Amino acid sequence: MLLQDPLFLVATALVLVVAGILIFGIGTFAKGGEFNRRNANRIMRWRLYAQFVAVVVIVLFAWLKTKG
Repeated sequence: MLLQDPLFLVATALVLVVAGILIFGIGTFAKGGEFNRRNANRIMRWRLYAQFVAVVVIVLFAWLKTKG
């Protein structure tokens, strides 16, 4: 079962982290202000890094599942 696979749980957690960063970034963008001006690019870079790691883990998970 998938819920017993630790790599699946890590991939799921990473997807939730990416979603959280994205929601936080969109929220700060919508609110505007000084915080957004200072940190908007940094927040979206965090999202890109987290998204890259999530995609790598998902591809690794899929590859390992097709191997048997």
